[in-house]
Amino acid sequence: MESRLREIREAKGWSQGELARKLGVSRQTINAVETDKYDPSLPLALRMSKLFGMPVCDIFIDHWQPQEDAE
Repeated sequence: MESRLREIREAKGWSQGELARKLGVSRQTINAVETDKYDPSLPLALRMSKLFGMPVCDIFIDHWQPQEDAE
């Protein structure tokens, strides 16, 4: 999964620490999500969606595609 979190956060002019406080998580968590080392939990992704006013799929891009059944 690819995160657009850094780009979106920076557009708001927020530091990692500010975003972390708004979401109730550590700055290290924000850093890990931004560097694609950690996929956020569903509740955290939903909080980000509400905070930024955009769908989760605009914050996180999942390149996974289902495979066709070979029958």
